[in-house]
Amino acid sequence: QVELMESGGGSVQAGGSLRLSCSGSIESAFRTMAWFRQAPGKEREAVATIYTRTRSPKYADSVNGRFTVSQDDVQKTLYLQMDNLKYEDTAMYYCAGTLRTPAWGLLFSVHEYDSWGQGTQVTVSS
Repeated sequence: QVELMESGGGSVQAGGSLRLSCSGSIESAFRTMAWFRQAPGKEREAVATIYTRTRSPKYADSVNGRFTVSQDDVQKTLYLQMDNLKYEDTAMYYCAGTLRTPAWGLLFSVHEYDSWGQGTQVTVSS
């Protein structure tokens, strides 16, 4: 099992930007990667996924147009660029990966992912 590690979290004012990184991610085996988040008292939810072979992204409606998921195959790193952050984006953010290619409709399910990082905290102040 590949170990994933997130970085780049922090505190920012609403309207600001952050870029999260997930290392140890773009090993040749992972075919699908994702960013999830979990706020206190809420379930873990997907915000962005990507098929690593085709670089096809999928975004949650709540972040579409503000967040961008990308990968650097040389650095073996997955990124999440977060712009125009809102208070409701405050959460622990996790990257996840799987050796499989889940169907498009299942990409946002936590059960589709086998490897997870420990998370990085994002706090947005209004």
